Amino acid sequence: MNWITNFVRPKIGSLLNRTDMPENLWIKCPESGEMVFYKDLEKNMGVMPASGYHMRITALERLKQFFDDGKYELFESPKVPTDPLKFRDKTRYADKLKDAKRKTEMDDSVLAASGLVNGVKMIAVVHEMSFIGGSLGLAAGETIVRAMIQAAKDKCALALFAASGGARMQEGIFSLMQMPRTTVARQMMRDAGAPYIVVLTNPTTGGVSASYAMLGDIHIAEPGAVIGFAGRRVIEQTIREKLPDDFQTSEYLMEHGMVDMIVERSELKPTISRIVRMMQGLPAAENDNEPADSDTSSEEEEDDTVLKIVDVPDGESQPEPAEPLSK
Repeated sequence: MNWITNFVRPKIGSLLNRTDMPENLWIKCPESGEMVFYKDLEKNMGVMPASGYHMRITALERLKQFFDDGKYELFESPKVPTDPLKFRDKTRYADKLKDAKRKTEMDDSVLAASGLVNGVKMIAVVHEMSFIGGSLGLAAGETIVRAMIQAAKDKCALALFAASGGARMQEGIFSLMQMPRTTVARQMMRDAGAPYIVVLTNPTTGGVSASYAMLGDIHIAEPGAVIGFAGRRVIEQTIREKLPDDFQTSEYLMEHGMVDMIVERSELKPTISRIVRMMQGLPAAENDNEPADSDTSSEEEEDDTVLKIVDVPDGESQPEPAEPLSK
């Protein structure tokens, strides 16, 4: 017995003793310390309002934001050996997989889906960082390869949202083999003329950054994302030098020509839509945030020219029209 049960009325006591109160109602910004109500953060697409810090979002949230009306068709999960090496450290790899599947409600670290993006048919491949660090394994590699082959077959654009710690060590050489496999599938897309847009999010490292994540036609990065191969501490210990504070960030890579542009999360969808339309010679949408006519018939178009994607300094003339990059 305590003072609550003795002196507080039952209705008030039931409120004080509730066990279904949700946790993490307030999210703290890692950069500024700002506290934001989780509903407000969701409305702002996971971006902190004051600092602009881009929080990690789930693969399903990414797909919902990317496709028109949040509607898409998921690719079927591939059937692959779940524990080919019977790997075990502190816990069995099979148990770790089961735990990750339970927490994320996903079969593996990568989802692939198709749908319309501002009226243009696209395929999206998204990493889930919460699934064993978004690592690349047999199932993830097979999902990416199938999505790329389908994009090559349909000659439609593929947008890949990378967020990974690299190859999955528990699968050893089977994981590393996904790097050349995805590279070959990417080449099939190139031969078919299917645009490949890569969005580098926080973090994109290891074997993922050493393969398909750096083979896009256009590389877009979210602000402040960590992008690189080896970790910062490993590099500093190897070269015995202090690295710049912004080393391996989106801004650093942009300054050194490793990415084409840095785009806020709210602008990713219209930006990718515009790029794909230009690359495929499609008419520009009247409003990037609204679906437009995706009819690709060139016979009904009087002028099918598009603009080259170039960097034009302030004060200089605009780029001249060019022939469509692909039909």
